[in-house]
Amino acid sequence: MAAYWTWWALAAVLVGAELMTGTFYLLAVGVAFVAGGIAAWMGVAVPVQLVVGGVLGVALTMVAHRWRMRQALPAPAPLDIGHSVRVLGWKDDGGARVDYRGTQWDAELATPGATRAETMYIVGVRGSTLLIADRRA
Repeated sequence: MAAYWTWWALAAVLVGAELMTGTFYLLAVGVAFVAGGIAAWMGVAVPVQLVVGGVLGVALTMVAHRWRMRQALPAPAPLDIGHSVRVLGWKDDGGARVDYRGTQWDAELATPGATRAETMYIVGVRGSTLLIADRRA
């Protein structure tokens, strides 16, 4: 079997695997393998074929990564922001225990020295601690 058929068979396997993952990285390497096969079909020496396939594979993978990062959606804001909570009690360190969604949560004032009230509003989340303020965000 000619060397270019080996390149093209490997490219077909990679493109087929890409259809299962949907990340575009294997597609980039598959296209590079097609270029390596074209180099082999043109009669170029094996080391040059490997360089063509390798360099193009790295370059196209970088292009696919940049494209994917540009297409990525920003992280959604936590759904809890803006909801009201009932303060059950204040701690000496400025934190509080609040009732929210049927259970008790730890909470901290978003800004030190903010007015403490019985009803506060969630303005942020840090881990499992709610950041609260006297006004909606």
